[in-house]
Amino acid sequence: MQRLAVLAFVFVFFATIASAIPATNTTREALKRKYTTAHSLGDAYTFDPRDGWLSSNASSNPHNQRRSTPAASANSGLADLFRGLLGLGSPEPAVATWYTGNDLKNPSCWANTPWTPTDKSFVCATTLVGWEARPKCFQFVEMCPRNTPTKCTFARVVDSCAGCKTGQSHIDLTKAAFTQMADLNEGIIDIHYRHATDPDDWFEDLWGPKV
Repeated sequence: MQRLAVLAFVFVFFATIASAIPATNTTREALKRKYTTAHSLGDAYTFDPRDGWLSSNASSNPHNQRRSTPAASANSGLADLFRGLLGLGSPEPAVATWYTGNDLKNPSCWANTPWTPTDKSFVCATTLVGWEARPKCFQFVEMCPRNTPTKCTFARVVDSCAGCKTGQSHIDLTKAAFTQMADLNEGIIDIHYRHATDPDDWFEDLWGPKV
């Protein structure tokens, strides 16, 4: 009788663990979909530095400088949605393109890494020469089509773009990131971008290894 009780306990214990695993995986997949789906800053949002966005100086402390404005409240809501991944700073103009194939290999932000982005990753490359204010390696950026705040996405800088025009503010994106803002057939689009904080959760297939 005692043996049956022990066996029953063991069965219930492992059944509980097994049922929890799919729930955990489901939660992770739901969270991943949020990071890989375009988000909106609101239909009425305008890219105006007076709306409470901060200076683009990456060393500034956003918590000390943000004003209490509708834009700041919207940012707070996005932070809750994206678990720490939040755009900061003044919107800056740039152009965006996309890359694929062999260009994905050997991302230059690592001296040596076995990791290679795929078309489904959310990473980008920036102009190699002459863009002094470019987002640096491993920083996240938030991007929206110029004056279109309803189709925005995040990506992590992992590479440099040797083929981008010298001095041009140019962000070269993976297919997955670019298509959140525009169709691949457009090829090149005007965007606004700003720096972003790191996410609380991490998906290596999307952003590469942590550093």
